Amino acid sequence: MQSFRTELENPLVEKDILDLARKIELFRDGKIHEEKFRSLRLARGVYGQRQQGVQMVRIKLPYGKMTFKQWKRIADISDEYSIGNLHLTTRQDVQIHFVSLDRTPELWAQLEQDDITLREACGNTVRNVTASITSGIDTQEPFDVTPYADAIFRYFLRNPICQEMGRKIKIAISNSDADTALTYIHDFGLIPKVLDGKRGFKVVVGGGLGAQPMLAYTAFEFLEENQVIPYMEAALRVFDRHGERNSRHKARLKFLIQKIGFDKFVELVNAETIAIKNKTFEIPTTGFSETEIEGYLPTQTASTIAPETEEYKTWLQSNVFAQKQEGYFGVYVRILNGNISSNTSRSLIEQLDGYVANDVRVSINQGLMLRFVPEANIPYIYEVLKAHDLASPGANSIANITACPGTDTCNLAISDSTNITSKLEAVISEDFPDLIYNNDIKIKISGCMNSCGQHGMANIGFHGSSLKSADKRVLPALQVLLGGGTVGNGVGRVADKVIKVPSKRGPEVLRVLLNNYEENATEGEYFNDYYDRQGEKYFYSLLKPVADLTTLKDDDFIDWGASEQFATEIGVGECAGVMIDLVATLLFESEEKLEWTLNAFNENRVADSIYHAYSVFVSAAKALLLDKSVNVSTQNAVIEKFDEHFVAKGEITIAQSSFKELVLQINQNEPSVDFATSYIAEAKAFLALAKAYREQTVEA
Repeated sequence: MQSFRTELENPLVEKDILDLARKIELFRDGKIHEEKFRSLRLARGVYGQRQQGVQMVRIKLPYGKMTFKQWKRIADISDEYSIGNLHLTTRQDVQIHFVSLDRTPELWAQLEQDDITLREACGNTVRNVTASITSGIDTQEPFDVTPYADAIFRYFLRNPICQEMGRKIKIAISNSDADTALTYIHDFGLIPKVLDGKRGFKVVVGGGLGAQPMLAYTAFEFLEENQVIPYMEAALRVFDRHGERNSRHKARLKFLIQKIGFDKFVELVNAETIAIKNKTFEIPTTGFSETEIEGYLPTQTASTIAPETEEYKTWLQSNVFAQKQEGYFGVYVRILNGNISSNTSRSLIEQLDGYVANDVRVSINQGLMLRFVPEANIPYIYEVLKAHDLASPGANSIANITACPGTDTCNLAISDSTNITSKLEAVISEDFPDLIYNNDIKIKISGCMNSCGQHGMANIGFHGSSLKSADKRVLPALQVLLGGGTVGNGVGRVADKVIKVPSKRGPEVLRVLLNNYEENATEGEYFNDYYDRQGEKYFYSLLKPVADLTTLKDDDFIDWGASEQFATEIGVGECAGVMIDLVATLLFESEEKLEWTLNAFNENRVADSIYHAYSVFVSAAKALLLDKSVNVSTQNAVIEKFDEHFVAKGEITIAQSSFKELVLQINQNEPSVDFATSYIAEAKAFLALAKAYREQTVEA
């Protein structure tokens, strides 16, 4: 691998990137186990693709914000390191595909020159913090949630409590009770409230989609703003210690709560509060408004005359809204499948810069939003978008379908989710043009049951699957789901699985559903209300003729966008963690964690040093348990099983009565310098003890 210079001002970021480069070299030399290396690169935004030998790189954009300079940087990097495409995701990230692993450190270094990170965009970490894209400009919001999203992102980035959890953590912040960030499907969700003149949030916890969707529990109807981060920190400590680590299918926070019960979860969280870094955390709210950011507001006034066309009027009515700041407007931009080329991006940047705010937001439905557009500039913005084929109306309507990348690049995808999107959108525009204004119905598609396209909470959802014909041939299929969606204020609905149909009949499914709805719904009846009135069995019977496999044609065995006969080719997914099962690797990790412990302590990051020391105990103990072929699935089990297999049997002697008593001092003490000093010394001594024991067993 060629060496490179990072030329970065932040030494922490520079160390991170150089460490990735060093670990890639060690992996290439066979000195790092493949599973360990996978975990490491995922935490740095580098994700394996369906295609061998190339990577998807996920760029982490807190609350979806890009300046024009950042957007251009990403576009240029996509040209240099990828294929010139930017994929906008449902978590407000940007992904670029087909990147060489060896070039990822220099790619990251270039991004960081404009304050863009890959760190913890993937892996078993706190992922991107998403937020309503109208935050700060919405007439219905109690206050701007942007500073809170930003503070949460920064607080947990590189935080030792959430670097190696059993699974990922997703956080969303909605800016009003409309819940446009979909808090109810997240591990942590926040909705702003004002009580007795004080700012705070309704907090929901433990939501998630995937193959087994669960709606979030309400943790607090109102939690003061300075308690939000302390609560999350305590809850993450519980998840880190008690969360599943072996079975990826049971490793999300929702499963931990399901397993132990919500009341027990609350009890464990409360028990952690003595040891958290901050009992309160004041979130700075200055520096985020349009008047506080230099060069934020537009400086140019266009002279374009508004066209007198129905097309323009439809776009204006469905894609433009008045902000709470008088005289300014927000503009939604539809992006098919979330894919926008680097050339288009640069052209838009050149023509939009100065005419809108220097703040472009990626939306959770894979589009863009332009902010602070002066009324005089709206016709000009329309003409610019139209010239780039980006002036389609209905940005928040049924016509704008959300879809994950599916079989284009994802290892887990079963059948196509992108090519069919254009076919379904054509059904809306050609057969149901009046629905361009319908913001009630949301259609979402995923390539598999894992719900990256959020099909599990769609009014009309599809996920990739397969079927077998009478002659045992496999054909691509779609599972149809109905009745999901957002209720509001942290409450949602999970869609019902209704029926499975051949993929090529997806457009017909949509026609049948919408015709039935238009013909039989009462005046003003929402789709979900109509679904509830008729019931799941009614819709199963309605769609059963479309699912008939006795009328299959040869074309049904070829997926959308494909030319060859369909075959299920599912790889190994990387959204979840991997178990490190090599004793030597775990002991090496323990030494590395001890180094992090000492560095943090020397830098006066006392709480961080204590948590790193805790990780030393757990990692070293797990290594010795694995050496005895004792498999454990949580950190808490590591602690208990170590007592059972080593301390109780006298194989290892420690000063305390039990290993549990030694390690869980972390819960019983404030993060003081005195406690850190003694706890770190005990961790160092235990690691030495573990290494000596391992050496004796190897020699024996």
